[in-house]
Amino acid sequence: MRIANLGSLPNIAPTAPTKPSAPASSVPGLDQPAGPSFGDTLKDAVGSVNQMQGTADDLSQKLATGDVQDIHQVMLALNKASNAFGLTVQVRNKAVEAYQDIMRMQV
Repeated sequence: MRIANLGSLPNIAPTAPTKPSAPASSVPGLDQPAGPSFGDTLKDAVGSVNQMQGTADDLSQKLATGDVQDIHQVMLALNKASNAFGLTVQVRNKAVEAYQDIMRMQV
């Protein structure tokens, strides 16, 4: 296996952000990013994990009733849901830990 040198990687330097013509917020000097907010992104991620859990539950029930013959499909769905839930818990734990670190800081 050959590993490319860093010099041969494409140029991925960030471009300078452009200023919007009108501020998006009512607070002067505070520009809102053009993308979705962190809360929206988090809500979408939790919704996706919930959907994976629902799919895994449905497939488990269908396997128990004999409607699904492919056990591999069921096991993959269960593992995907388990991994996604585990990742969600770890992200939550890191966020709580960061909050506690900030609260312990002396000002």
